Amino acid sequence: MDQKFLINGGKKLKGEINISGAKNAVLKLMAAALLLDDACEIHNVPELADVQIMVEVLRSLGAKVDYDTDEKKIIIDATTLTSVEACYELVSKMRASFTVLGALLGRCKEAKVALPGGCSIGERRIDFHIKGLEALGAQIKIEGGYVIAKAKKLVGTTVYLDRPSVGATENIMIAAILAEGSTIISNAAQEPEIVDLANFLNALGGDVTGAGTSEIIINGVKQKDLHPTIYTTIPDRIEAGTYIAAIVATRGKGIIRNIFPSHLSAVISKLTDMGANINILDPFSIEISCGKIINAVNIVTQPHPGFPTDLQSPFMSVLAVAEGISVITESIYENRFRQIGELTRMGANVQQEGNRAIVKGVKSLTGAQVRASDLRAGASLLVAALCAEGTTEITDLYHIDRGYEKVMEKLSGLGADIQRVNITENDINAKLIADEIHVI
Repeated sequence: MDQKFLINGGKKLKGEINISGAKNAVLKLMAAALLLDDACEIHNVPELADVQIMVEVLRSLGAKVDYDTDEKKIIIDATTLTSVEACYELVSKMRASFTVLGALLGRCKEAKVALPGGCSIGERRIDFHIKGLEALGAQIKIEGGYVIAKAKKLVGTTVYLDRPSVGATENIMIAAILAEGSTIISNAAQEPEIVDLANFLNALGGDVTGAGTSEIIINGVKQKDLHPTIYTTIPDRIEAGTYIAAIVATRGKGIIRNIFPSHLSAVISKLTDMGANINILDPFSIEISCGKIINAVNIVTQPHPGFPTDLQSPFMSVLAVAEGISVITESIYENRFRQIGELTRMGANVQQEGNRAIVKGVKSLTGAQVRASDLRAGASLLVAALCAEGTTEITDLYHIDRGYEKVMEKLSGLGADIQRVNITENDINAKLIADEIHVI
């Protein structure tokens, strides 16, 4: 049954919160596990809808997968693969599953993977993926909504990416592990999740250096050189940044544990400019607090180590109640301001001008009925609802469930007044009437 959040806002968030494993990292580790004709074990795996989709993708290829949500671990045994086709029904649900293309091509020298789906946040082309895999020796065609790739063998080469695409960097890295010779990825993505993938590939017996810089070198190894491993994924910097945004927006105080502060350096810099107090307690914990005044700041989303596009939406909600005028420039995706309409319903003053959003701070937001249009827009609405006066109803929670583990429980632990309730027939009828009025 569909559900919604009921949030009574205006309460300062206080307390401690533990951050889960990184969604954007663990999904790629799961895909890379297909390279190994044996079993491997991944720890610190969040309980998320996206992880479950990837489990189904791997099982559809013949891998045995044991997903223990209580222990936060997953065991993947890809000793025997029975298929090289990742079907549309699964891949269309989540873009990250497209990474199985590089793994299947590397191990099986062939793959048939549906064109990816996921959030509708703008153009996310796959031409960089194809260019890199073709440079390694694959013959690729797109037919019937599928990418069909074959190769007699993969041979190391130099691949230059016109922009530092995270997905393309990952697919090329994974495929190149079993290529002959060395592969160099120039202008590679530098995100922490790329480093985590490289560390995992090395733990399997691969030879990857340079991850975290603009040039990654992969020295190909033989299949027999790969071996089982037990690996723990990194914490989720985007989840951490979202809860930090919520604490600041409510003028609260909290301790964020199980994070790598260095992964949030650009965010911490902006928080300081906004007037928040940041105290690094130890290598894995920070304390954050904020007084009554939040200063307006300008934000430009950029590839890592710049300000992450995934945190643009929740930080817009913070700036919506800041003092002064902020300008947010979205340089990664052209359709990532989908939260603006819903924030406006809550009293925010935000105007979009192309890839820029002009945010004029207001004294307070007001609770309203709003809908999550994508994962990070949903996070934005959560932050807005927590600092708003009155009650906010957020629907289409499946978007939020894709990326935030036990979000209601974690926010409740910080003192938020939040409930998750079933959507009734009356709710559905009211929405239909509202839609009809809107159309008229």
